[in-house]
Amino acid sequence: MNLEGVQIEDTFAEGFKMWISRVLITAATPEWALTAARAATGFGTSIIMSPAEAAIEKIVSPEDTLDGRPGVIIQIAHTKKKKLAQQLLTRIGQCVLTCPTTAAFCAMDEYDELFKTGANLRYFGDGFEEKVEMYGRTLWNIPVMEGEFLIDSEFGAKKGVAGGNLLLIGDDPDKTLQATEAAIRAIEAVDFTVTPFPGGICRSGSKVGSLKYSKFMIASTNHKFCPTLIGKVNDTELPVNAKSVLEIVINGLTTEAVSKAMSEAIKAAVKVPGLIKITAANYGGELGQYQIHLKDLV
Repeated sequence: MNLEGVQIEDTFAEGFKMWISRVLITAATPEWALTAARAATGFGTSIIMSPAEAAIEKIVSPEDTLDGRPGVIIQIAHTKKKKLAQQLLTRIGQCVLTCPTTAAFCAMDEYDELFKTGANLRYFGDGFEEKVEMYGRTLWNIPVMEGEFLIDSEFGAKKGVAGGNLLLIGDDPDKTLQATEAAIRAIEAVDFTVTPFPGGICRSGSKVGSLKYSKFMIASTNHKFCPTLIGKVNDTELPVNAKSVLEIVINGLTTEAVSKAMSEAIKAAVKVPGLIKITAANYGGELGQYQIHLKDLV
């Protein structure tokens, strides 16, 4: 099918179950809240090599935060809930507790599991910490050199969806990037979803395993979608005029949220001239628990 002159391939993105937690970080200024959020979500692109997948979901105005201060909501995800619990403790402890003026709150309305993140982090207070009841929650007040750090005693997590994706194929690298940037801006308006790669975009999509280095590589470049390999490989899936392919990977709390993000991304991307085709990466439906068909999104 075609949308605004861009071919939308009749295929599907293959999503996977992932344990996800949302954290609301607040601070005295928007800049400090964002600084803490960026630090806490660092090195969070892909579970293939990163210790967790993590990204900023959205900026939150003071009117919508518990303590009436500027805030940022982040998501942290892992395939194993015990490792997610560890990542919550580590990332909040090293990147939010340490950042001037911040506080950390659970941002999960519904959850399947509770982690004692704040209750464990309180030991940093060396016996001077204090349990307090505020905002209808149980918090820990941890003394720090700057003043105090407030954190929820428990943080919720639930099984969400990772790996929703789109591949944007264009005949010009600059225009392909512009179209992908437009798609990312559209996704940013969809609640409960994140795009964990740098700026939301992955230039180095991968395939499972390796053709040449199978003994030690669990993932390698997706040669079927590398424009510079057109004419050099027999199984390219690109049109001859393709010059650039960029991937967007989307995680979210529900398949509905991820599907909406993909839909909005497609509608935004096709409005930018230069795209030839939009498709998605999958494993034939053999690995992931979810299939999100592009034809259903447009």
